[in-house]
Amino acid sequence: MDQVASNVADYVAAQQAAALPAAGTAWLDTSRDQARTTLAAVGLPSTRQEDWKYTNIKSITRSLFSPVSQPSRWNDQDFVADAQVPGLDSHRLVFADGILVPELSQCDGLPAGVTVAGMADILQRDAKRAEENLGSTLPGLPHGFTAMNSSFIPDGAFVEIGPGIVLEKPIELLFVSACEGEGRLGLPRNLIVCRSGSRASVIERYLSAVEARSLTNAVSEVILDDGARLTHQRIVDESSRSFHVGGLFTRLNRDSRLTACSVTLGGALVRNDVLVNLDATGAAVDLVGLYLSRGRSHVDNHTHVIHNCPGGTSREFYKGILFDRSRAVFHGRITVQPDAQQTDAEQRNQNLLLSRDAEIDTKPQLEIYADDVKCAHGATVGQLDETAVFYLRSRGVSERQARRMLTYAFAGEILGRIEPSNLRAYLDQRVSELFSSTG
Repeated sequence: MDQVASNVADYVAAQQAAALPAAGTAWLDTSRDQARTTLAAVGLPSTRQEDWKYTNIKSITRSLFSPVSQPSRWNDQDFVADAQVPGLDSHRLVFADGILVPELSQCDGLPAGVTVAGMADILQRDAKRAEENLGSTLPGLPHGFTAMNSSFIPDGAFVEIGPGIVLEKPIELLFVSACEGEGRLGLPRNLIVCRSGSRASVIERYLSAVEARSLTNAVSEVILDDGARLTHQRIVDESSRSFHVGGLFTRLNRDSRLTACSVTLGGALVRNDVLVNLDATGAAVDLVGLYLSRGRSHVDNHTHVIHNCPGGTSREFYKGILFDRSRAVFHGRITVQPDAQQTDAEQRNQNLLLSRDAEIDTKPQLEIYADDVKCAHGATVGQLDETAVFYLRSRGVSERQARRMLTYAFAGEILGRIEPSNLRAYLDQRVSELFSSTG
């Protein structure tokens, strides 16, 4: 048995031995058992699979991580205070290695009809609230990491916005990894349901408590009922020894709209999966992303937008900035099904290489099975415009500062779309810090 197969067997055994919330609930037990069987059957991804062709996970599989399914002793109020976005007034849940820390969370003042709670708490108190939607957005045969997450579901966030409710304050989900040192595996499972005509904003942030080897395997499911609107922002800024595999799986109904922004700033190896199903007429999605890769880090963004019904709209714009000997992957796919006439879809990917040793693999892809559609896609890879650098230097700007200004302007097209403004200012500052430290 090779190392990967041995690890999979150990994860399967750990799942069977774990004390998981709401064990004994028939539908949940069945779901977990099926996911565990899938994990045992498909294993963990390899470069032999097309969707993982450019991402080798040996850095993850060379050692075994310990799944976290019980509450942590971690209660670092100073860390959480320092991690706050200045001026951001939010309803906040804080998780340590994927498990809710109630004493660090703050969700007072929620309007009637809005639920923001720990997934474990909901499953134990009222599992039927999650039964309809939990797992409903996942692909028919998920890859091994998603199956692993589904086999555990130890905790995470449960968010439900009632019909017609406009939630003024954003919901912030702060996930802190490596809370108790080396070798921890966090498995948060988030479910976000926006009922008909509701409006909300959710911010997921992933940070590391310390510079320690850890793995976060996170899955977020989003369901938008008719006419619902959600802004979802996912920020991965973990340590250089952290590994992160995250999935955003969504289902959009009639006239609903999802704006999803992904920002990756840190991590040894980061894989972001996004799957969007536009399941009814008038559904619309706007995907934007920014990824910075430094040192020897590896960032992989894999997106798939599926138009299943007529009159859907999708826009996708991802930008990457690569330094040093880092590597990145962008694989974006748009599928237009036969019934999805009058689809309007566009996808763009732009990459800036700031080192001769940096490498990007970009693969925009269209699969169109309908004839009355408007679809476009494209990708670019390049360096800074030396003419622009020369122009700035001729105006008295140093070469180092000129390159920094042009790089920031490249990132600014994505950062400028972040809301609210105080989160945008925080990310502006964070990106500037990374540019300064990279050189």
